Amino acid sequence: METLNLISYDIIGAAYKVHSALGPGLLESTYEVCLEYELIKMGYKVERQKPLPVIYDAIELDAGYRIDLLIEDSVIVELKSVNEMNPLFKAQLMTYLKLSGLTLGLILNFNVTDLKKGITRIVM
Repeated sequence: METLNLISYDIIGAAYKVHSALGPGLLESTYEVCLEYELIKMGYKVERQKPLPVIYDAIELDAGYRIDLLIEDSVIVELKSVNEMNPLFKAQLMTYLKLSGLTLGLILNFNVTDLKKGITRIVM
């Protein structure tokens, strides 16, 4: 868990850097590519829009789910640029963690004046 904590610390630091440079109000995709760039610069393995299959009845099905960012094959990052967080965003991330077998995820909402208010960390 210590490694995951270090990775999440770096992700949040990179998110603050992106948010400070760009501010709120842009499209989610803009923050996504900029955060990906920052994390790659830091030496992390980053997969953007990673397909997440559903295992149903012992069959792997492509249901069209995509993880915004998968860092080091161990942390899921879902990005938002919304005025208000919806409880479904947290439920979605929890489902992604369950489907992937991973234990740590972050929701980062960039459409806030203080990014601290836009961070949700989920551990399962």
